[in-house]
Amino acid sequence: MKKLLRWGAMFGFLTSTLVGASFLGNLRAIALPQEQIIKKLIPVPVFTITNSQGSPLLASVSQDNNTTSVAGVFISKQDADNFVQQLLSQNNPNLSDVRVTPVSLAEIYQMEQASENNPEEAVVFDYVPTQTQVQSALQVLQNNGESPDNFSGVPLFLATGGADNGYLTIQQGNNQIIPLFFQKEQLQTMLNRLREQQPDLAASVKIQVVNLEGVINLLETSNAQELNQIVLIPPQESIDYIRSLPNQQPNQQSN
Repeated sequence: MKKLLRWGAMFGFLTSTLVGASFLGNLRAIALPQEQIIKKLIPVPVFTITNSQGSPLLASVSQDNNTTSVAGVFISKQDADNFVQQLLSQNNPNLSDVRVTPVSLAEIYQMEQASENNPEEAVVFDYVPTQTQVQSALQVLQNNGESPDNFSGVPLFLATGGADNGYLTIQQGNNQIIPLFFQKEQLQTMLNRLREQQPDLAASVKIQVVNLEGVINLLETSNAQELNQIVLIPPQESIDYIRSLPNQQPNQQSN
């Protein structure tokens, strides 16, 4: 498992103006090629627990006389750090070299695909969402009159509005993108700026929540052109951490 050694400066639009913000009609459910899915997932850092050689820590889970190997994938580095501290507090010599290792979500996705093709050595990757964002997701569902009971997975926040309740898009360079945020607070900051710049447009905006797993499934099962506009926005904590690592160069991605 490789660490993220380089990171692209891909989030400048978060501090830019929202000129060109508009609404896009709901996505048509009609599959992006694997390489396009991977390209979308590369900019998202996630955090795994590994040994000093970079091999992921696996837990064995038994169910119905079957044993499955499970690896945790943390969205928050702080959550991963806390988990490592819990492991080290057990004074288990077999866990003495565990550590938090940042990797790209694309790499996790590729390992999931390889695992599906090799059932005898299959590993299940268990995504661990940030609990504060889960609580925010449940609140959003309640505010929208939806039942939060069936929500699971890693929440992603987006905005809709307009006459057709379409997806809010913003300008990034020459492209209109649909931002999906891992942190509700980042979306709220964007919407606050939108209200200052385009109050009429902002009046109809509504925050929605989906989950990461469902979005990845949509990318796999739909070839709607609008999917090319989806951009996943990692938590600010993750962006700051990756940028703090040695050998970070702007406009480059992980090898």
